[in-house]
Amino acid sequence: MTKVKTFNNISEKGLSLFDMNEYSVSADYAEYDAALVRSAVLHDVEFPASLLAIARAGAGVNNIPLDECAKKGICVFNTPGANANAVKELAVAGLLLASRDIVGGINWVKTIKEDPDVAKLVEKGKAKFAGQEILGKKLGIIGLGAIGGPLANAAVSLGMDVYGCDPYLSVDGAWKLSRSVHHVKTRYEIFANCDYISVHTPLVDNPDPSINTKKMINRETLAMMKDGVIILNFARDLLVDDDAMAEAIASGKVKKYVTDFPNTKTAGMDGVIAIPHLGASTEESEENCAVMAVNEIKTFIETGNIINSVNLPNCELAYTGRQRITVIHANVPNIVSQLTQAFSKYNINIDSMANKSKGEFAYTIIDIDNDINEDIEGIINTIEGVIKVRVIR
Repeated sequence: MTKVKTFNNISEKGLSLFDMNEYSVSADYAEYDAALVRSAVLHDVEFPASLLAIARAGAGVNNIPLDECAKKGICVFNTPGANANAVKELAVAGLLLASRDIVGGINWVKTIKEDPDVAKLVEKGKAKFAGQEILGKKLGIIGLGAIGGPLANAAVSLGMDVYGCDPYLSVDGAWKLSRSVHHVKTRYEIFANCDYISVHTPLVDNPDPSINTKKMINRETLAMMKDGVIILNFARDLLVDDDAMAEAIASGKVKKYVTDFPNTKTAGMDGVIAIPHLGASTEESEENCAVMAVNEIKTFIETGNIINSVNLPNCELAYTGRQRITVIHANVPNIVSQLTQAFSKYNINIDSMANKSKGEFAYTIIDIDNDINEDIEGIINTIEGVIKVRVIR
């Protein structure tokens, strides 16, 4: 029986995919083989030696100690794209909230709600909340992945002139983009030319400015932008330098900043529409994330195949029901050859094999067409650089 621990409430639509003859799910386990998590912080959790995998029902994984898990042979998954539509829809709402002072108007109405002449006051006071239309305006999207791409298409359908930048845009992603989206080579072209800028990139802290995204909205890049630009951030808090943003809003360089990540600086900042991290907060999104997370756990436990890992390489080999050995190991020379030599020593024939690497770590799947010698697992564990060995029968 495979024990699965839940660190948060997980949608029943996902949990129902577990065959309860083979899996047992509980929030109370001290010893467990797999874990499902949403927002719970796991950095101080002492994981049991039995733990094979953690699946995050969502995209961000900063609540999980990825390096520590990799070193212990724990595969961590996320669910890219499962909440993409929910975030895209909120970004569209952000465009409208920032263009028309809807929030300010609503809050003002609350202050006059007891006045018997509220209707007349509304007609007299509404001019204070006049805004602009998005039709024909230039929207620049940095990152055209699972969220940025659909947002670009939605903005085109709303009549916006859309520019996109993504040096890592996949062929599949490019095919899904509207032909009306203008593709630019660098984000600096977007900074200089667009009325609205929406960021949809991962957080990358790298000394190379062409790769780095941490605080890519900063004093230097804000100075490149049009006066009165509107900036939207539904990706990561640290993509924006909050101090530089406060200065830009005060000077009028930035008209509005919409963020889904309020913090001690932005929560009360003038000119900021701070949304309480609602990007993925829909019933449909939670269900989609749960379904994907559970399927990733099941696939890994039952076949050894890795799909959507964030700390180990993705690696798949068609599973035919043969006896299979999987090995998580350091990404160094000679380990694969030592693995094959170990099988040869015990006259075990390798039917098929897959090997992938990612940074410091690698993963090897080996299918054999005869019985596994009981000693082989121990022999593999003695190879320097091997982290975890698992036999799937």
